[in-house]
Amino acid sequence: MTAGADIVTLDHEGEIAIVTLDNPPVNATSAALRAGLVEAIGRVCADEAVRAIVLICAGRTFVAGADVNEFGKPRAEPSLQDVMAALEGATTPIVAAVHGTALGGGFELAMACHHRIATPKAAFGLPEVSLGVIPGAGGTQRLPRLAGVATALGVIVEGKRLVGAAALEAGVVDALAASEESLRADAIAFARDLLARNLPRERLLRRVRDETGKLAPDPAAFEAARAYAAKRLRGQVAPVRAIACVEAALDRPFEEGLALERETFRELETGPQSKALRHAFFAEREAAKIPGIGKDVPTRPIERVGIVGAGTMGTGIAMAFLDAGFPVTIVEAKDEALARGRGMIEKTYAGAADKGRISRREAEVRLGRLATSLSYDDLADADLVVEAAFETMEVKQAVFQALDRVAKPGALLATNTSYLDVDEIAAATARPQDVLGLHFFSPANIMKLLEVVRAEKTAPDAIATAMALAKRLRKIAVCVGVAHGFVGNRMLARRQAEATNLVLEGAMPWDVDRVLVAFGLPMGPFQMSDLAGLDLGWSRETSKGETLKERLCERDRRGQKTKAGFYDYDDARKGSPSAVTEEIVLAMSAEKGIARRAISDEEILERCLYPMIAEGARILEEGKAIRGSDIDVVWINGYGFPAWRGGPMFFADETGLAAIVDALDRHAATHGEAYGAPALLRRLAAEGGRLSDI
Repeated sequence: MTAGADIVTLDHEGEIAIVTLDNPPVNATSAALRAGLVEAIGRVCADEAVRAIVLICAGRTFVAGADVNEFGKPRAEPSLQDVMAALEGATTPIVAAVHGTALGGGFELAMACHHRIATPKAAFGLPEVSLGVIPGAGGTQRLPRLAGVATALGVIVEGKRLVGAAALEAGVVDALAASEESLRADAIAFARDLLARNLPRERLLRRVRDETGKLAPDPAAFEAARAYAAKRLRGQVAPVRAIACVEAALDRPFEEGLALERETFRELETGPQSKALRHAFFAEREAAKIPGIGKDVPTRPIERVGIVGAGTMGTGIAMAFLDAGFPVTIVEAKDEALARGRGMIEKTYAGAADKGRISRREAEVRLGRLATSLSYDDLADADLVVEAAFETMEVKQAVFQALDRVAKPGALLATNTSYLDVDEIAAATARPQDVLGLHFFSPANIMKLLEVVRAEKTAPDAIATAMALAKRLRKIAVCVGVAHGFVGNRMLARRQAEATNLVLEGAMPWDVDRVLVAFGLPMGPFQMSDLAGLDLGWSRETSKGETLKERLCERDRRGQKTKAGFYDYDDARKGSPSAVTEEIVLAMSAEKGIARRAISDEEILERCLYPMIAEGARILEEGKAIRGSDIDVVWINGYGFPAWRGGPMFFADETGLAAIVDALDRHAATHGEAYGAPALLRRLAAEGGRLSDI
């Protein structure tokens, strides 16, 4: 062999040829692998001494997908479709031996083989819609034939994976190996058993394309898939197109369905949503790379965790660590607060068990790792302490002074502050090198984002430890600098202020929310405020009634929890426009001398998004974010910015920075210099640069 000879190797066990793919780290179907595989199959099929082929992969996984770096670019021959044709049309039976994950093109490759055997933990999936495309090498046509329409739609549209026994039950694999270690031997034995059974040629060379027994109409499955796409994948094109291709598997001959799938894949691959989703995919991986902190920087061992504060954030953070297997001690000032916090955790785990998300035994195990205390002394053996106390500098500094006295040398001391200066907090200790921010997002046990805040004196190994810890927590970490609100909340504050301005000038809260939800956000700014609670940081004693929030709170309209905020809420917490809110808005506009006017949806969108984008550019100017794509990761994973729009910086680039600067200047002329574009944004607009490439 020549092409791909270094990653596709061939050896023999008697009459069985073993073709091994070895393209670290995940055996992606690169051009070299494709060429080597086609050549190997052709060579083996021409060898009369070979009666069966086992296709297996080296390393930790079977082929885990296509080479994402090739997306949107001309592909070298042979194509993945050529590989499928070579496998399916082989004159010698091929047994795919699967371990690890067979995803995307890897799953399609396995389905193009005549038979499949897998380890008990092997997982099969077709996650292409997460990149804005559909399976492009027969997945929408072969999987319904192999496993039925309902299973195929669950895998293709909902991103479900079939693991081990489930794959066997669905008909995706023909047998399970005894273990990962025995896969090669079991696959060879499986191939020899096939040969010994003297099966007819069409059974020996079983082609999935010819299977029709499971292609039964299933209207309910299609209805469920469309409902899932409309609710969970709102605004995305690929899931809808994937469903249409699965329908074609029922309605059209195999080759016609395959042609539709390929045409659809090519159209989506070059479309804006796939481009944005690929940006988000790579941005998430890039965020893990911090200049000056390479793999040679050691990490500190983190085995025991302390939490200060048993409120909503403290208990959520505690559950994030409990879920990841850490022993956790929560410290509070009063017994009632501890009891309330523990009760919240117990209720959450009981609810998860009731819904079947975890077993009751697992719920007990997690609770068994939790301890509570009224004394900081019980944090003396913690490797990490996360402070989640009341959001004032005085309280935070007092907590860190206490931790400085009891925490062991080298323990990480982290604050979960959303806005406060981490340098000031660190200054309350004699060990600022051990202090950093770990800004979890609520609910902390569910939300994926973790802002790792690097203070001026935070040690490199402390940052390296925090980034590694995020992976153990299954969080997506982004390293940011110290600034009011860091990255996410700093930009959010700008948007919230502008949303309020729009309401005072002529829009209503539900108008603003409607426009941003139509854009793709899960909820608008006023819906989000009602969900969080309007009384955060508010008290009747200090209220001056100067803001809409204050006036709503004074009327006991504090959000969903009181069934009234910007919206009125029913018992199911479904919101509807409120006449009371409208009255308050109109009165405040009149008091401020604002002549209300009709405001277009276009203006609402521009004034909510463009100042926020400008703030992102300022954050980059100040070096508070490492790269523009990090800001996109923050907003996609922390605030629900639609990934299919790529994040605010990528969205700005695709919209055109010059157009955004012009719009900001136009609004600045009417509404003041708060809309001014920062120098970085102006320079990039003039040069044709991109925020997301910084």
